[in-house]
Amino acid sequence: MVRCFLIHTVCSVSALGAGESRLLYSRLFGPDEGICSDRERGLSPEERRLVQKERIAVVARQVRSAVSLSREASSRVLVETVPGEETLALQEADSGVVRLRAGDPFSEEMSALWLGVQSLGFTLVCEPHENLLLAEGTLRNLTRHCLEHLHMLGQGSEVLLRSNRVDALLSRLLPHGQLLFLNHRFAQALEKEVAAYMAK
Repeated sequence: MVRCFLIHTVCSVSALGAGESRLLYSRLFGPDEGICSDRERGLSPEERRLVQKERIAVVARQVRSAVSLSREASSRVLVETVPGEETLALQEADSGVVRLRAGDPFSEEMSALWLGVQSLGFTLVCEPHENLLLAEGTLRNLTRHCLEHLHMLGQGSEVLLRSNRVDALLSRLLPHGQLLFLNHRFAQALEKEVAAYMAK
C-alpha cells in the first residue's frame, strides 16, 4: 500500500533557505495506526495533524537531499523546459528510492520513490513489501498528468489552487492508496476518463 503522495520543491526557491523544501501538496492514505507510535495515539487531532505534517516535511527534506546528490553525481546540466515540453521534462527527470528506516520518520520502515522534474519533486511513500516497479510506473503516470494538466512547469503553477484536480487524479490512478495493475484496454479507458475530467 502507498502511505502518502507528495509534491514539493527540490531546488532552492528565493524565499527558502538552503536545504529547505516547500510542500505544495500532500495526501495520506490508510489508517494512522500503522504509522503512529503508541505515544502519539493519545494526542489530540490537532496535535496528530502537526506530527503528520512534520513527518511529511522530513520525507520532503530527505528526497530533496537525494535529488541534489543524484544531480551532483550525474553532473548533467539542468535545462529548463517550458510549458508544452512536459514529456521532455519527464524523460529528463532524475529518479530514485530512499529507504526510510523505522522511526525516521514513520514508526515502520518505508520506501520513498521520487522523481525530480526541474525544481519539483514527486514522491510516493510505500510500505516495504510493495512492488516498486509498479509504484514507479504509477508515480510516472501521476507526474505526467500533473505536469500536463496543471501546467506545473510554467510561471504561476496551479497546483496550490487546484488541489482538487490532484485529488481526482489520485482517486482514479491510486484509489485509497492501492497500486493498480492495468492492462492496455483498462489503461486507455482510464486515460480517457482522466482527460475528460481535466478538460472540465
